Amino acid sequence: MELQLSVPTSLNEISLKNYQSFIAMQEASNDEEFIAQKMIEIFCNVTLKDIVKIKLSSLNELIAHFATLFAEQPKFTNTFKIGDTEFGFIPELEEITYGEYVDLESSLGNWQTFHKAMAVMYRPIKRRIKDKYDIQEYQANKDMQELMKYAPMDVCLSASLFFWNLGNELLPVILNYMEKEMTKNPEALMTFQKQLNLQNNGDGINHFMRSLKETLEDSMKLPNSDLLNVSRFSRLKNRKAKLKNDNLTDN
Repeated sequence: MELQLSVPTSLNEISLKNYQSFIAMQEASNDEEFIAQKMIEIFCNVTLKDIVKIKLSSLNELIAHFATLFAEQPKFTNTFKIGDTEFGFIPELEEITYGEYVDLESSLGNWQTFHKAMAVMYRPIKRRIKDKYDIQEYQANKDMQELMKYAPMDVCLSASLFFWNLGNELLPVILNYMEKEMTKNPEALMTFQKQLNLQNNGDGINHFMRSLKETLEDSMKLPNSDLLNVSRFSRLKNRKAKLKNDNLTDN
């Protein structure tokens, strides 16, 4: 019987939960072939023990297919659905509360916590008139965070890119404002250096601004920016996509 694979044709068909599973596995293993096998298992809904039935050429085509999918930069999406529930992006981002900001900032930079960021950015729509909508007030809710693990990756990736681009646009404005404030108030310079744990080597404002710029740029990096780093199977290795022994013992 020919093995049936469910191959996603777009990022919209891959959940954040599945991508988190793949990232966790990828970070835990150095075995490139095992990583490729797990990628196909997770994204194509096939067991590891059945992957040996797939032609080597087909395996490499699948790896190339997923590499192409994750190289995309999907268009930003204001709304999406999980089941029958429609979620909407924060309509007025400039009115975000401090609590929303803290939870968002602490979870936005890592895919393993990105479902928590999604629960801040997107919330159930309670009222809608054409393109206008109101969303539920934010509460740190574990059930809602867990539900966001089923958000499609095109929405998650576009949201991540949105905040990365926003941060890059705001960075020069923030730095310009901070430089003016530090120049007018030298005592504030020492305060901010202590708060940000920036080393004071005697260079004063210039050193501070360089350190602050590096700190802000680092905080605005995309989470796991190398979204899919999987090597193709090599015929020269003569390993024929061997599976781990503990996986072969199943059934």
